[in-house]
Amino acid sequence: MAAEIIERSDECAERTGRLLSEGCVGILPCDTIYGLSGIADKPRADRIYEIKRRPLSKSFIILMDKDTLQHSSLIVPDELMERWPAPFTAILKAPDGSTHAVRVPSDPFIQDVIAISGPIFSTSVNFSGEPSLLSFDDILPVFSDSVDFIVRDTDVRGGLPSTLIDATEYPFRVLRQGGYRF
Repeated sequence: MAAEIIERSDECAERTGRLLSEGCVGILPCDTIYGLSGIADKPRADRIYEIKRRPLSKSFIILMDKDTLQHSSLIVPDELMERWPAPFTAILKAPDGSTHAVRVPSDPFIQDVIAISGPIFSTSVNFSGEPSLLSFDDILPVFSDSVDFIVRDTDVRGGLPSTLIDATEYPFRVLRQGGYRF
């Protein structure tokens, strides 16, 4: 079944957030590039792994709002909290020693979606090991039958992914340089 196409507008964040909270998996514009997304739970993770053909050993970024992050058990250096929201992803430690890649997006649309859905997984739109698809026109023929919806945003023309830093130790290490400079 072909994905529902949702035109990005001020009103579509509510619909997108509802679809995600109902368990749908979709593709939506993020603050960097399009992301393959679902709420941050195991069933959605399993589905995204299957869609991407991604090894289970590679985890996903979790997009969340600043308030949720502040009240989580993750260890977040103050310097990062002061910089967010921004297009960088930080690997953070949990009290049990596990690590999680987290981003607090700066895009108002994604902020509104997360306010409705809660934290979501996000990963580049591609099959594992292949280049990211950066435009709606490239994404549609490849993923339309694999996801429940795609949010079309004619302003998204591709770009750099988020900057990825390891914030489990100080000084932080840049693991992938994106558009945000540390």
